[in-house]
Amino acid sequence: MKEVKLPFLEHIGAVIEDLDQEKAVLSIDIKDYHLQHLGYVHGGVISSLADNTGWYAVISNLPENKTSVTIEIKINYLKPAKEGKLKAIGRVLKLGKSVAFATVQLYSNDDLVAYATGTYAILTMQQVEKL
Repeated sequence: MKEVKLPFLEHIGAVIEDLDQEKAVLSIDIKDYHLQHLGYVHGGVISSLADNTGWYAVISNLPENKTSVTIEIKINYLKPAKEGKLKAIGRVLKLGKSVAFATVQLYSNDDLVAYATGTYAILTMQQVEKL
């Protein structure tokens, strides 16, 4: 499967734990700089991890001459995360010719803390060059 280096994910400390056509699993060991003013993981960290996990799930199902970009993402924050590991598990529910739809479940330790859905455009590399 494709594994693409993403400097932003490296910057926030995210790592790829598992990647195949069935699922993408990314995680972050929660550090102080991931926290907001109340001491919980910032929603932007959770959103970034969810978006990129869904994206990896999609591209792991694409041929080498195609890529993907996010069209839309929706996150439901269910419970605050504070310490330990933040793990995201993404799966593709629908893969079309030009659009894919993925879901992502995010866990802090074993607690479900967020659920996300994402819509991703599927692009050829020629389309990317024209952007």
